[in-house]
Amino acid sequence: MIGFLALIVIVSTNIWLVERGSKLFEQSALQRTIRIAAVELRDHLRTAESSQRGYLLTGNEIYLAPFDTAKTQARQELDDLGRLMAPDSPGRAMLPQLSQAVGEKIAEMDNSIALKSASRDADALAMLQLNRGKTLMDEINVFLYGAILIADENATLNSTEQQRNASLLRWISAVAAVVITLVVLVVAFTVYLNRQDLKRARDEVREINLTLEERVKTRTADLVMAWERAEILLTEVNHRVANSLQLVGVLVQMQMRAVTDTSARDALRETGSRINAISLIHKSLYTSKDVTNVALDDYLGAMLANLETAMKKDGHTAILKCYLEPISLRTDASVSLGVAVQELVTNAFKYAYPDGPGEVRVRLKRLSDGKAELTVEDDGVGMAPSATQAGTGLGSKIIQTMASALKTHVEYINRTPGTVARLVLATANA
Repeated sequence: MIGFLALIVIVSTNIWLVERGSKLFEQSALQRTIRIAAVELRDHLRTAESSQRGYLLTGNEIYLAPFDTAKTQARQELDDLGRLMAPDSPGRAMLPQLSQAVGEKIAEMDNSIALKSASRDADALAMLQLNRGKTLMDEINVFLYGAILIADENATLNSTEQQRNASLLRWISAVAAVVITLVVLVVAFTVYLNRQDLKRARDEVREINLTLEERVKTRTADLVMAWERAEILLTEVNHRVANSLQLVGVLVQMQMRAVTDTSARDALRETGSRINAISLIHKSLYTSKDVTNVALDDYLGAMLANLETAMKKDGHTAILKCYLEPISLRTDASVSLGVAVQELVTNAFKYAYPDGPGEVRVRLKRLSDGKAELTVEDDGVGMAPSATQAGTGLGSKIIQTMASALKTHVEYINRTPGTVARLVLATANA
């Protein structure tokens, strides 16, 4: 009964901690989302302000390229903050003032740009020199810093509670394990005593074997019953130990299945394509006689076909064309190259043709001295030197990391129109 109660405590504690951990995970994810929205709102306003001031000072309309996009994204992030913050959140009270300040800041930037466009340079510069925009931006930064600070504090509190719950689980599990161990020891000791009784009984039987036949029969019956009891007890011990091990396995599976947060799955969706690029390496190895090198034309062809299908499902209209010469590469280098190519093609699909369909071309050809050249090219809008980086920048970091693993670098070539990304790497025969 004591061992059973100990198991009940472990199960109940695990169930409660799993449910609590799931809620804390959801709260932490929400706080991270609020923090990201606040940071991105600040960054978009800074981008718009930089575009405005560049245009006012130079009159070059190229500075206005990211302006409208930054404004739209800033309004979207402001709406996201209003949607994400709970009604009783401390940061909720700041939202009306923040919304007013953002609206005035955007209106101030629109008015100055309109004056500049109407060749009223003096009025535009006079408005700029009033420093009203800077005052509004400072006020916005104060609001956003407060929202970021509140999100960080809440995330820290959730993390502290999770650590405290994990420590509680460890202590309860340790105490319960000690109790179960003691129960097993008591049972084992009981079995040992029964075995000792059996041994003494056998000795007595030998002493009275010929002279006390009746007592032998009676004692033998007692010994048989004791033996049966010992066997039943041993069977029960084994059964309980087996059940305990199965219960531990079930608890582990429950904890694994408890991570079902939708935002976590969404955050991992983009990582799935990168994992797919690496998984195709293993498929290539299993279907090839050579387990040290990978045929890049087959590997990249299959990977890019899957990638094109996935991008079109997401609404991108570009067409992917591949020109791949038969070249082999080491397995570890093929993993790095596959991830880098996947990121370059994904960026081309996302950003090269914002206004309509186009063509993305991937070329792989052999060079002299055991080297190969891989290029990803498009005829899209190109890369403006002063343009703000789109997305989170994670893709660019991954490309740089993979290029470093290949002991090379990615060269970006601006064309008119379009962009070419070029890598030169050593092949398996180098």
